[in-house]
Amino acid sequence: MDKVKRLASENGVVIFSKSTCCQCYAVSVLFQELEVSPVVHEIDQDPEGREMEKALMSFGCNAPVPADFIQGKLIGSTNEVMSLHLSGSLIPLLQPYQAFN
Repeated sequence: MDKVKRLASENGVVIFSKSTCCQCYAVSVLFQELEVSPVVHEIDQDPEGREMEKALMSFGCNAPVPADFIQGKLIGSTNEVMSLHLSGSLIPLLQPYQAFN
């Protein structure tokens, strides 16, 4: 759990992902289209991936990936990110991390 907390807080926008997850890819592309370069941690490529997956679930993720963090705070998975985007609430959260700022 400490590793997940550390990684999530080291950068402004962090996605915990699996290399074969299409929803993880979709969220990453959305952030990139919004001029944000998220740090993506592929937990299936990490030797501690299983422990990280358990830690993400303990944070309240419905599924371990994608788990999206902004400013060290868990935003949620694809559904939560898309809901925030559709409601207009995502861009203000990402604004400090957009490339044109």
